[in-house]
Amino acid sequence: MLTDPIADMLTRIRNANKAMHDSAQMPSSRMKEEIARLLKDEGYISDFRVVAGTPFSTLVVELKFGRNRERVITDLKRISKPGRRVYARKDRLPRVLGGLGTAILSTSTGVITSRQAAERGVGGEVLAFVW
Repeated sequence: MLTDPIADMLTRIRNANKAMHDSAQMPSSRMKEEIARLLKDEGYISDFRVVAGTPFSTLVVELKFGRNRERVITDLKRISKPGRRVYARKDRLPRVLGGLGTAILSTSTGVITSRQAAERGVGGEVLAFVW
């Protein structure tokens, strides 16, 4: 039984990235699909898709590599965990690597990046950092 499915998703992507695999597979959920959509919009992955199955659907994340097979994703870090939730107010949104990385937040308007949260003037739970 998984207690933190988002941490499992990030770990699967991190492990596939370190092993230079082309894709990573994991059980699907709406939250994971939204995180994958954000990763695609920010340019960290090339694509994602949901494969329907009988017991559960599978989320397949296609990883992205540079011209000489260098990794696009340097690291993924889970911030808010089930044992310690981390929230950010609208005036104290996190910056990853001085703005070079991306912070993923879960807000009342959905899963968005910290840049989008600053534009909309909302805060929320800090899910992960990606750089």
